[in-house]
Amino acid sequence: MANTAPLTASDSPLAWARRSCDTIMARYAPSELPPAGRWHYHQGVFLQGMEKLWRATGESAYYNYIKHYVDLYIPEDGRIQVKDHLDDIMPGQLLLMLHAASGDAKYHRGAAFLRGLLDTWKTTLDGGFWHKDIYPNQMWLDGIYMEGPFAVKYARQYDEPALYDVVVKQALLMYSRMKDEQTGLLYHAWDASGQAPWANPVTGCSPEFWGRSVGWYGFALCEIIEYLPADHPERAALIRIVGELADSIRRFQDPATGLWYQVVDKGERPDNWLELSCSTLFVFTLSRAAREGYADRSLLESARRGYEGVLTRVSFDAAGGIVVPDICIGTGVGDYAHYAARERKTNDLHGMATFVHMCMELAEPR
Repeated sequence: MANTAPLTASDSPLAWARRSCDTIMARYAPSELPPAGRWHYHQGVFLQGMEKLWRATGESAYYNYIKHYVDLYIPEDGRIQVKDHLDDIMPGQLLLMLHAASGDAKYHRGAAFLRGLLDTWKTTLDGGFWHKDIYPNQMWLDGIYMEGPFAVKYARQYDEPALYDVVVKQALLMYSRMKDEQTGLLYHAWDASGQAPWANPVTGCSPEFWGRSVGWYGFALCEIIEYLPADHPERAALIRIVGELADSIRRFQDPATGLWYQVVDKGERPDNWLELSCSTLFVFTLSRAAREGYADRSLLESARRGYEGVLTRVSFDAAGGIVVPDICIGTGVGDYAHYAARERKTNDLHGMATFVHMCMELAEPR
């Protein structure tokens, strides 16, 4: 890292995003990004944040790092080794950028391969994508981020307008099945069959509002709207949903810290904890909703308090690298005790990635 002096709250969000990316680049070669040896959304979401930084700065080191990672996993025929998880579609966003930037057709072939998977993906009876093949008839909120932004970007880049409707259907189905009317939040998962041990016998929903899953949903819809045609008949519905969700998220912001809890609506419980990846995603959603007019401009104040709250938790190591604590590792669906007991990590890519996305959103002109 060229600059190792600690940053302060007065430094720009762009400077914080840069330090986060530089920290990971100094620590890991592209081949070592955890979980090493896999085409995976952990790396994908972080590198997509790095892509935003590259576009803002034009610095080739960021582009080259992304390209190095992708080139490890994409063969010339584009048939990437993936699992039957929506998660593995998410890094396809990097292929779209690399094809546009380099013109190398292998990136198009890889993107087309991932896009083709959606045509045969298993679905619920009403057309909702299963999150993973091992979880029949289950939709998880995480899934809309794993496939939605990639699909709408693909639709625009390669002129496939029918794909917009596929994405919108998933987002609206989740909202109709997983929204809680009392809080305005969305449950982590929904089982259309009602067979999962966690499923509510009447609604099929899981019992809790897990912070990062709600954050993925808001973040994904903001990204989807950005690429959806202005005249799409459901664009206004998605904008309304983001506005409503942002208002609901604000209601559960911790007044003392500006952050949000691992289980969003149960901050009063002593074993619940303030979690950084959901907090950064919520700041992103509040800021975007206010900036784009999806919700009231007063949300910018909540976003500002959240951003400042995140920065108070960040520290620096001896080399000047950023240290982001209290990041929940990946998780399945469960009850309150399940989420409250999840392991917390420092500099887990979930949180480092969402930190970069938050900073890049706040770096946008208001």
